[in-house]
Amino acid sequence: MGTGPEEIDTRKQGSDRILLTSVIMLMIFGILAVYSSIAYFAETRGTTAGKLVTGHMIKLGIAFVVMLIVSKINYRNVIRFSRIAVVFSWLLLIAVMIYGDLVFGARRSLTIAGFSFQPSSVATVVLLIHVAVLLHEKQEYIKDFKRSFLPIMFWIVPTCALIGMEDFSSAALLLSICLTLMFIGRISIKHLGTLVLIGLIGGSALLSASAERQSRVQQYVNQVTNINSTQLEPGAGYQAQQAYIAIAQGKLFGVGIGKSTQRDFLPAPYNDFIYSIIAEEYGIAGAGMIIFLYVMILIRGVVFIARNSVDTLGVLLATACTITIALYGFVNAGVASGLLPVTGLPMPFISYGGTSMLFTALMVGILLNISKHQKNNKSTFYYG
Repeated sequence: MGTGPEEIDTRKQGSDRILLTSVIMLMIFGILAVYSSIAYFAETRGTTAGKLVTGHMIKLGIAFVVMLIVSKINYRNVIRFSRIAVVFSWLLLIAVMIYGDLVFGARRSLTIAGFSFQPSSVATVVLLIHVAVLLHEKQEYIKDFKRSFLPIMFWIVPTCALIGMEDFSSAALLLSICLTLMFIGRISIKHLGTLVLIGLIGGSALLSASAERQSRVQQYVNQVTNINSTQLEPGAGYQAQQAYIAIAQGKLFGVGIGKSTQRDFLPAPYNDFIYSIIAEEYGIAGAGMIIFLYVMILIRGVVFIARNSVDTLGVLLATACTITIALYGFVNAGVASGLLPVTGLPMPFISYGGTSMLFTALMVGILLNISKHQKNNKSTFYYG
């Protein structure tokens, strides 16, 4: 992996404003969507929607501060503790399997000193950072199986396996992003084929080990093959159908802010299916704006920031962070639209929650910092 000219002039500039603006607009959409969708959840918690929205805004504020702080730290310094961070994330993933909070039959969150968080979000970010670091360090012998591929797999396989035991969709998405990152990092296609095979075998094993996962896949297949069915199905099928109703009711410009009716029927309208509430209240126009913002993040992150980065590490980090943010947004929208099976993945900066938002903000901070160190010419970074 290299550049065209041997010497590249660089310039220190401000952070990418379009990227930052897109993130702020998503945060604003998120506040409005959470306020519209969280009333029933607040009632079950014995509180009010206003209090929960206030808490959501505080978390957004903390995430924004973290994003700004990280954007001031040179991205080359962020990677120093990536190896230790991955090992620490393994301990958290093991702890959540033993002591985690049981919600809807799965243990995904861990409560320590009254603070609840999802270790899978921590593990996702630190693994991607560490994989980018390893790919950068091993460029001189990147095609070597023993010196490059195996050491990188040593970190990927355990992390994805530990996440996949309780959260199969997150593990599958993480493995896909790692695969993309390794392809960009010039790992041998033959070795990548081995990784795909391992992923298929491991995914099949995790899928067959859970009746709930098999049920979700089967219900998705049934929905695709019986798309005209008017019968409401139980479980994940019921969730998806309620989401379709919400989107259909929204039409072009929506029913209006705070006027959603499907929020009373969807089990997680403030998180997994929040895109359905946006589509219902703001219509296709509002839902399309959300997708447009994620597309802008994808374009700015890959086409501008990664492509014009001054070194391989910047390219890989920017690509990893951008693809992760955009994919989570697209997958959440795909689930709500019926294009994908129910996964339970949050929509970055939109869904209610804290851990995912915090670590997504950390990735945006890294992106903003990389955008400050750009090439001073029109040369192109070649991936080949």
